[in-house]
Amino acid sequence: MLNAALNSPLNTKDALTCLTKSENELEAKYRHSILDVAILQDHIALQRESVIKTQSDRIDLRRRMRDAEQKLQHERQDHRDVNCDLSRQYKTMQAELTSKVERLEKEVSKLKEELALCQEELRKERRQHEQLEKEKDSTVAVLQHKLDNMDADYEKILHDTLDSLTSQLSVARQGWEDKSTTLHQNYKELLSEFGLNALDI
Repeated sequence: MLNAALNSPLNTKDALTCLTKSENELEAKYRHSILDVAILQDHIALQRESVIKTQSDRIDLRRRMRDAEQKLQHERQDHRDVNCDLSRQYKTMQAELTSKVERLEKEVSKLKEELALCQEELRKERRQHEQLEKEKDSTVAVLQHKLDNMDADYEKILHDTLDSLTSQLSVARQGWEDKSTTLHQNYKELLSEFGLNALDI
C-alpha cells in the first residue's frame, strides 16, 4: 500500500508527508521506547541494587542474628555455669554452716554440762567451806574457852606459887636473920677472945 501511494504522482507529496510523519512518529515512539527501556533498565538496575543490598543486608542480618544467638547461647551457658557454681558454693557453704552449727551446738551442750558440774562442785565446795567455817568457829570457841580456863588456872597457880614462895622466903629470911645474928655474936665473942673490938673492924 505504501508503494502504491509512492507510485501515484498526485499523492507523492502527501505520501512523503505521511511517510515523514510516520517516520517521525516511529522515531518518536522509538526514542520514547528507548527512553522507556533506559528508564526500565535504570529502574531494574536500581531494583537489582536494592535486591542485592537487601540480600546483603539479609545475609548480614542473618549473620548478626547467628552471632547474637551464639552469644546468647554462650551467655546462657555461662549463666548456667555461674548458677551451677553458685549453687554448688551455696550447698557447700550450707553444708559447712550446718556442720559448724551442729559442732557449736554440741560444744554448747558440753559446756552447759561442764558448767552444771562446776556449779554443783562450787555448791559442794561452798557447803564444805561453810561447814569448815562452822567447825573452825566451834573449835576456836572451845579452844578459847579452854584457853580462858587455862589462863585462870595458871593465874591461880601463879598466885599460889608466889604466895608459897613469899611464905618460904619469909621463913628463909627469918632463918637467915637468926643465923646471921648467931654468927655475928659468935664472931664478936671470938674477936673479944683475941682482944679485938668488932666495932674497930
